[in-house]
Amino acid sequence: MVDFQRKDRYGWEDFLEIMRLLRAPGGCPWDAEQTHASIRRNFLEETYEALDAIDRDAPADMQEELGDVLMQVAFHAQIETERGRFNMDDVVDGVARKLVYRHPHVFGEVQVDGSREVLANWEVLKRKEKFQSTTADAIEAVPHTLPALWRAEKIGSKTAKAGFDWDSALSALGKLEEEVRELRTALEAGRAADAPHGAREELGDLLFITAKVAQMSGVDPEDALHRACDKFDARFRRVEAAADKPLTAYTEAELIALWRSAKSEES
Repeated sequence: MVDFQRKDRYGWEDFLEIMRLLRAPGGCPWDAEQTHASIRRNFLEETYEALDAIDRDAPADMQEELGDVLMQVAFHAQIETERGRFNMDDVVDGVARKLVYRHPHVFGEVQVDGSREVLANWEVLKRKEKFQSTTADAIEAVPHTLPALWRAEKIGSKTAKAGFDWDSALSALGKLEEEVRELRTALEAGRAADAPHGAREELGDLLFITAKVAQMSGVDPEDALHRACDKFDARFRRVEAAADKPLTAYTEAELIALWRSAKSEES
């Protein structure tokens, strides 16, 4: 049993003390064994659960899930506190300094005309802060751990700001169609998926330009794909409901007819 006083309501310092005690001798064996790597996935899962609560506009769930995300932050900070490299105060100080630095129109004398200028200034200050002298530096700094469509979208956005872009989303469609043809060629040639110019490479090119078209259209590609998944789910349910035998017993033409019927029901 650790030395800890229960309260009706806990504050910030109590929260950090709880995290310390969980990792300390006499605390929780599981918590004490964890490393940055072992709880990495937990961080992602808690973040996605918080986003789900936000999407559902569920305040009670939001409160809980944001707390779980904060716990992950504190967990990683506690591991570093034990190593003597930084602590939670350093984390808070760092993000506070960043906010002040990147908002000179609030905390300084810079004048801006709307949010567009704010974002433009933010990007300039960020690149200066990160010692990114070229657009290539900024692209390399895009986290490789992002969902691939988001990473592609951010890369496309950064090159666009440097003037490397199509005139419009419509003009970029020509490149998308070209990538579809190259994927078709790879599949028709029967190349191994991981061979040069095989399906993996060509499909990657196709997805990359698709994300670029999304970025130029002002569409979040991850959101668009999630919506497509939801739409497919709803249509497939109608297909299954309309089927009078196992789907494996249908011909391709019959399945297409079922799909088209399900699609027509949407309107």
